[in-house]
Amino acid sequence: MASFPLFLPQIQNMTRVIKIKQGLDIKLKGKAERATNSVEAQFFTLQPTDFVGLTPKLLVDEGDDVKVGTPLFCDKGDERIRFVSPVSGTVSEVRRGPKRLLEAVVVKSDGKFEPLAYEFGAPTKEGITQILLETGLWPMIRQRPFGTIAKPDDRPKAFFVSAFDSSPLAPDMDYLAEHFPDSLQKGLEILNLLCDGKLHLCIHAEKTQSEVLLKAKNVTLHRFSGPHPSGNVGTQINRICPINKGETVWFCGLQEVINIGHFFRTGSLDFSRIYAIAGSGLLHPQYIRTKLGAAISALVENNLKDDHQRIVSGNVLTGKAVTENDFVGFYHNMLCVIPEGDQRHELIGWIWPGFKKFSVSRTFPSGFIPNVLHPDCELDSNLHGEERAYVMTGEFEKVFPFDIYPLQLIKACLVGDIDLMENLGIYEVEPEDFALCEFIDTSKTDIQAIIREALEKLRKEAEG
Repeated sequence: MASFPLFLPQIQNMTRVIKIKQGLDIKLKGKAERATNSVEAQFFTLQPTDFVGLTPKLLVDEGDDVKVGTPLFCDKGDERIRFVSPVSGTVSEVRRGPKRLLEAVVVKSDGKFEPLAYEFGAPTKEGITQILLETGLWPMIRQRPFGTIAKPDDRPKAFFVSAFDSSPLAPDMDYLAEHFPDSLQKGLEILNLLCDGKLHLCIHAEKTQSEVLLKAKNVTLHRFSGPHPSGNVGTQINRICPINKGETVWFCGLQEVINIGHFFRTGSLDFSRIYAIAGSGLLHPQYIRTKLGAAISALVENNLKDDHQRIVSGNVLTGKAVTENDFVGFYHNMLCVIPEGDQRHELIGWIWPGFKKFSVSRTFPSGFIPNVLHPDCELDSNLHGEERAYVMTGEFEKVFPFDIYPLQLIKACLVGDIDLMENLGIYEVEPEDFALCEFIDTSKTDIQAIIREALEKLRKEAEG
């Protein structure tokens, strides 16, 4: 008994591991190799459609010269929130859609990356907000509920940064952190000053090995384990700091933290990004260093296996289908390239044994011993079915780790019952939290769109 106190400090210093049991790891072929190539893309853009609830106000015209940090457009609802050019050069195109809706502002880079000059003193809580607004870094901070850009005048009850990604083919966040250790630590210090509550840094209990993350200062560290969506910030918020009606939680991506930290460390804007270019449709999956909003054509040049591939900005579960003429999304860390999947179906394919087919419901033998029969699979974008009657029972709960009834919430969203949605926890979720439900859904329902539509209805009602 005399030796017990010797072990007590060690026990107290141990971080509790939060185990996520519900979920699903989808192991796809084409993981990006741990080597970074730099690409000097010619065109970059900001797209208002990347931001939930944004009504943009254009601030530049075609032909205008811009520097890194020059405002391209702002939010009509709060003109303090600016969206700035990630490169220096010339505004080459202002893209508009139906009813002259602003879709993108395209900048042709001059390759100099000349930034605007800023001066600021020692950062304080109020001063940090003003600096982030003036420099165009503020849109990197988002909030739950609704997944919108954080409101500068709000005071969240907590701030979250997820330092690992569990989605298919996700970039290795350890690898990204090791490229910018000083800026990452500085960014965490700044966000900690910005928030009244705690700054929560979430890492993986086994996979996170970077000393930059393990020894991060000014944060409350949390360790997670388990399958996807353990790396989703929504899952982490649900387990650590659940959101009730009227409450707000802010969150930020790891590369966004690095961009913020770089500015406060050097006084100069740098919108560098390391994108994971991954998927079985590529000749050489790799990491590419460039700037925010780069043209996709530059990132996949001479790397596609053929012209019959689906390019996704973001991960394959929640990303956006794009073409080579498009640009990487503002909040995306990766491009996925998988077979298009529009070829003719195999004859009576549902009858064959299917030893090499991915199966969650164990329709095929591969579903019983998946790690043996398909340790890494090559999936295409085919739905393998059409929309059917919505009768899923007890299946979503296997991949949905929230303490929420997913099917009942989806049905409440479909019928527009606001009281029922609130009672079932709508304020805690975002569309990405239902991505796995959508993936295993035999009814082939666009669940993420249903959740987004319901959240927009609530947001507009809340904002009057």
